[in-house]
Formats: sequence, structure tokens, C-alpha cells
Amino acid sequence: MDYNKVFDQAIDRLHAEGRYRVFIDILRNKGSFPNARCFAHHNGPKPVTVWCSNDYLAMGQHPDVIAAMEEALHDVGAGSGGTRNIGGNTHYHIQLEKELADLHGKSGSLLFTSGYVSNEATLSTLTKILPGCIIFSDELNHASMIAGIKNSGCEKRVFRHNDLEHLEELLAESDPDLPKLIAFESIYSMDGDVAPLHAICDLADKYNALTYCDEVHAVGMYGDHGGGISERDGAADRITIIEGTLAKAVGVMGGYITADQKIVDVIRSYAPGFIFTTSLSPVLVAGALASIRHLKQSCEERDGQQAAAQKLKDLFADAGLPVMDSTTHIVPLQVGDPVKAKKISDILLAEYGVYVQPINYPTVPRGTERLRFTPGPVHTEEMMVDLTKALVEIWSRMELRLAA
Repeated sequence: MDYNKVFDQAIDRLHAEGRYRVFIDILRNKGSFPNARCFAHHNGPKPVTVWCSNDYLAMGQHPDVIAAMEEALHDVGAGSGGTRNIGGNTHYHIQLEKELADLHGKSGSLLFTSGYVSNEATLSTLTKILPGCIIFSDELNHASMIAGIKNSGCEKRVFRHNDLEHLEELLAESDPDLPKLIAFESIYSMDGDVAPLHAICDLADKYNALTYCDEVHAVGMYGDHGGGISERDGAADRITIIEGTLAKAVGVMGGYITADQKIVDVIRSYAPGFIFTTSLSPVLVAGALASIRHLKQSCEERDGQQAAAQKLKDLFADAGLPVMDSTTHIVPLQVGDPVKAKKISDILLAEYGVYVQPINYPTVPRGTERLRFTPGPVHTEEMMVDLTKALVEIWSRMELRLAA
């Protein structure tokens, strides 16, 4: 076999479909986010404005977070020293797990190296502990949830996105004596819509199912203390397992689950993705701990972010740009073609100093390609007006349709 030929063909397919992914070379400017420096295709760094970061609240730039990380670095050093059961457990890890359990009103919490790992490890492990378990999964669930469900080896039934009638139909068809788990997200990050948490929990109660809610795009963002949509809607106590990330609104890195301590102990004791992975650096954990503590008592960042998102949606809509419906902080702009989405992104970066990545298949279905903007509390109205003008000019240049 000509291995190189196979690899070349695989990459060529992506180019032909217009969805070959390019990562740009930038550095964020500490203390002045969303300003950054781009190094690609320039003689030296070029100033750019970042519009696609998942550091939604700019907590990765917060002085309390940076100070906590610097203190931990000089106190205990850089790395964790191993897995949690072999030298990699620190007081920072224990403190953060207590803080996260309290945030979601649970008795236990468990840290992972990323949100992807926490989803994959928990879903694949929990269902193996429950013989004959059936997982009911929303069709738009994240790839990490799908991987966990697949690796569990259990029976899977996919329900149409946020379709409660379809979910109940599938639940009613299943054996009432078998264990069941309903897996869903609170906010679906590519469309910006929200799951009906209480209605899903009502069905779980009716059919004796466990619930698993991915809150990665909501933690820090919603609720009086940043507990997510489940806190905002008063549903946290009804959800069996809440999963979150420390890499988005928290601004650092890592993932976690919160649940009853008994469930946490099962995952801690059985999940290979936890047992055999070097734990998060205490430097990262210290930063996440400072961020969570700040967001628990400060609504300023959340309020600023929501105001910025609404302002950008209004500007896009008033200009006739095809902004998609979103009830959250996500501002998706529909393009519908991978080549055009990439072209718009390239022009924005090269000519306007605007960094936003195109979102193509398989992240979103074919024909729904888009640009996904994440305005935050540090994006100014002037930045938003300039961005809108740039997009209108590019839409006109590429002969794309604007609303009347």
C-alpha cells in the first residue's frame, strides 16, 4: 500500500470540500483582550481583534486569576507530578472540587484534564456499571459525549434536537426494568439555543432515568453564582450529573463532573480516562479556583457579556446580515457554504484585522456553515460597529444576500 497516497487523498478531500482547517498564529495581549497579535503572512506581528474566543468573560486575563497562578507556580512548581493516585493529588485539586460541588449544589465533584475527557470518561464508565443501560442522546450532542456513549458499548437511542415528544416516544418503547440515562447539553454552542431542563427532568422522573447535562457553554455565564442554565432555571437539584469545563468562561483549562458523592466515587474508581491521566497542573487548578470564586460573587462580567451579545445581534440584524436566532451569548452568522465562510474569514483577518474562524462540517451540518461570534464584556461598541461595517462591505463584495 502507498501510505503517503492515502494520506494525501484524505487531505485533498478536505481541500476540495472547502473545509480544510487552518490555525492562525496569534498571541493575546495580556490585560487588553480582545486585542491580540497575528504573526501569519505578515512582516512582524499585526494587531487583530479576537471575536471567536471561548474565554467568554475574559477571565483568562483577570488579575486575580493570573496572580493565583503565579503564586502557585512559585509555591509548588509547574507540574502535578503524576496521576491523582500517584503523586498528582494536591490541596489545590481538593479545594477546587469542593468549590465546584458547592457551585452546583452537589455533594461531590471530580476534575479531569479537559471537558472532552470528562464527558468521554464519565459516560463510557457510568453505563458500563449499569448492566443493560440505554442512553437517550440529543442528536446535537458534542463529539465528546458521542465518543463516551460509543465507547460505553451500551444501547443508544438518539432523539431529535430538543424534541420532547420524540424523547418520550423512545423512553416509552424501552424496557421499564432496564437502567436509562438521558444525555443532553444546556446550551448548544453552534446555534445558541437552550435545552428545556425541567421538561427533560420530568420525563426522567416519569421513566425512572438518570440525567446527564453538559453545561460547558453555560458555567460562569448564567445563574446568580455562575452555576449555568441549571442554576438559572432552578433545575440543578433535579439533574443527576452536571458536567462542565474550566476552559471557557472560567478562562483556564480542565473539565469536571459534579454529582452525588457516591456516583463521583464510582467514576473516580473505574474511569480509565481519570485513573491513567496525569492530573492538571496545580498552577492551572489555582487559576480556575480563583476564577470560580470570583464569578460566584460577581455578576459584572455576566451582565456585560449579555449586553454585548444583544448589542451585536441588534447591529447585525439592523444591517441585514443573516444572524441566526439565538437566545444566549452565541452570535452565529449564517453563510451556508464552506468555501465562502472561509473566504469571509480570510478577508476579515487580512484586511480588517478581525479574527473569527469559519465553522464547517462536521462541527455543523453541511449547508449550515457559519461564522460564530462570541462578543464579551471587553468588546466595545466601537468594535462592534466596525465589525458590522466590515461584514456588510464583504457581503456586498461577494454578492451575498442582505435582508432588505
